[in-house]
Amino acid sequence: MPALIEDFAPAAAGGADTALLLHPIFGPDRGPESRTEFGLLARSAGLEVVDELLAPRDAPDPRFLVGSGKVEELRERVAESGAGLVLVNARLSPVQERNLARTLKCGVLDRTTLILDIFAQRARSHEGKLQVELAQLRHLSTRLVRGWTHLERQRGGIGMRGPGETQLETDRRLLGIRIQQLTARLAKVQQRREQGRRARHRGDVPLAALVGYTNAGKSTLFNRLTQGGVMARDQLFATLDPTVRRIEGLAGSPVLLSDTVGFIRDLPHELVAAFRSTLEETLSASLVVHVIDAADPDRLQQQAVVEEVLADIGAGALPMLKVFNKVDLTEREAGLERSAGGEVSAVWISAESGAGLEDLAVALSEGLAEGRIRRRIHVPVEGQRLRSMLFDLGVVLDEAIEPDGSSLLEVDLDHRDARRLARLKGGDGQLAEQLLLN
Repeated sequence: MPALIEDFAPAAAGGADTALLLHPIFGPDRGPESRTEFGLLARSAGLEVVDELLAPRDAPDPRFLVGSGKVEELRERVAESGAGLVLVNARLSPVQERNLARTLKCGVLDRTTLILDIFAQRARSHEGKLQVELAQLRHLSTRLVRGWTHLERQRGGIGMRGPGETQLETDRRLLGIRIQQLTARLAKVQQRREQGRRARHRGDVPLAALVGYTNAGKSTLFNRLTQGGVMARDQLFATLDPTVRRIEGLAGSPVLLSDTVGFIRDLPHELVAAFRSTLEETLSASLVVHVIDAADPDRLQQQAVVEEVLADIGAGALPMLKVFNKVDLTEREAGLERSAGGEVSAVWISAESGAGLEDLAVALSEGLAEGRIRRRIHVPVEGQRLRSMLFDLGVVLDEAIEPDGSSLLEVDLDHRDARRLARLKGGDGQLAEQLLLN
């Protein structure tokens, strides 16, 4: 982080080892699961939780988020526990963060900053580090507010006579420059990632994408299926960097499996924006494998969070297989669930013990077989733009040119690409829907 803006950065979670958790509650209480999850976040950042405090209130206070009486109680609890940090289970405004830090005389981090800090600790790849830094700087740019003591006007030098610019304006300008640099670098990385997707299309190897709430067991399952060697720990956000490996032994053609970052409720929008290219790896999947912690009492809300993020990146309509993991921690037996029509609706497994993995292999084979379209289509002369797009996707297996200039194509593509082509404006979209989806 540039030295010029260090004064604006909140205390890093790695700089202290004890924390007091503050849980503001506005309206209905979301229950102990939300508070337990926040404690796991704190411990994942390497902190020892020494105390917790609930703060129910009808509406947020613009100065401190919580009421002045609760702030005084919080100050006393900080002094008694010796906590070096106060972690707030909500998003603070810059003014609220500064007022709390001044009153409590210790570092204050909100939920967003804590998650960003964990991501910064976990990032290993070049792309992951760029994405985390971009997210941090976007968040930090919202922390630059007036009222700091060092914002006096700089004196203009030779050739720069005049009032100059405030330190705040300088910091904002440098932040903007760095954000532009990171955005440009990530755009190049995204281009290489897109080239990899096209290569997989040309190789005619379907992709299944593991998604799910953080700590649902995705990486453990990934390692079971691929011997991929991805770090799998019982902690939040153990995996940040996407990994793609081949699954062998399934019925039909070989399959690629991808593992990527897990989701969490109230995922900071800065992270969603910075990791968008990584999350969009899911868009190239023939099948989305939604891994769910079957033993978590909050699993329905967790499912909803994952589905909301998938919808946000445009992956909500992709074929999905629900996999309930950690069945060994429940009274449920491992096995397949099928609908009245005989289609697989869910699989119950234990990635840790291996129970139900044979059933999962069956479900993957069936789901991927249904996820592709292979047929011969007749593209008229006026549909040459659609023909070009099919070639660009690398899904054309054979072509014959008819005497009238039209094309007879043999194509093999997944439903995701077919639906995307059908959404094109004008005649191209209508033709794609007619030829590929009807």
